[in-house]
Amino acid sequence: MIATILVSSAYIAAQILADITSLKIVPFMGFSMDAGTLVYPLTFTLRDLVHKVAGKRGARVLILAAGAINLLMAGLFWLVSRMPYDPAAGPQPDWNAVLAPVWRIVIASIVAEIVSELVDTEIYQLWVTRVTRRFQWMRVLVSNAVSLPLDSLIFVWAAFGGVYTSVVVWSIFWANILLKGAVTLVSLPAIYLVRGERPRRMDLNVPSSNVDSSSSGGKERQEQ
Repeated sequence: MIATILVSSAYIAAQILADITSLKIVPFMGFSMDAGTLVYPLTFTLRDLVHKVAGKRGARVLILAAGAINLLMAGLFWLVSRMPYDPAAGPQPDWNAVLAPVWRIVIASIVAEIVSELVDTEIYQLWVTRVTRRFQWMRVLVSNAVSLPLDSLIFVWAAFGGVYTSVVVWSIFWANILLKGAVTLVSLPAIYLVRGERPRRMDLNVPSSNVDSSSSGGKERQEQ
């Protein structure tokens, strides 16, 4: 229970921070990159941790909840940006300039997050139930290898296509891929930080070769 709360909270926090910081484009190793990429790659590994401790349904619920929270956050920022300044406090123009949401970026970010991380969920689950429960780092690597490029492709073109030249947009895409790939490799061991739910063989259709035989005194392999 504690592990579920911690990884879910970290996931939501990372999503929020990534969406806020994605409003700024920064240089990265000769590429252009939205600053949200400094944080966002962690959400995929955190999603895998949630999947491990809370199962596929829990991961799906969290992904959709994060999308709703980010949309609510953007709406709140917009509302506050429309409110007048208090003259007694003096002018505060920087708040609106930084935090008033750019709705195209907000929507692009939320759509990319939901689509890519739901795909990540399905690939993770497929790997666990149809391939193996061993080598847990592989489930993270394989699911992220598909979902991360998909996320970047949806986000950069939906958010910046037509706003910047195609050269800049592709530059943002490749910067995303490089940094997200590096974060994935570094964060692979994190999957071993939490204990998973005990798999339900009938529900998950787990091949018998992937579960230790109870008759031999073994335990079912650690989870989803």
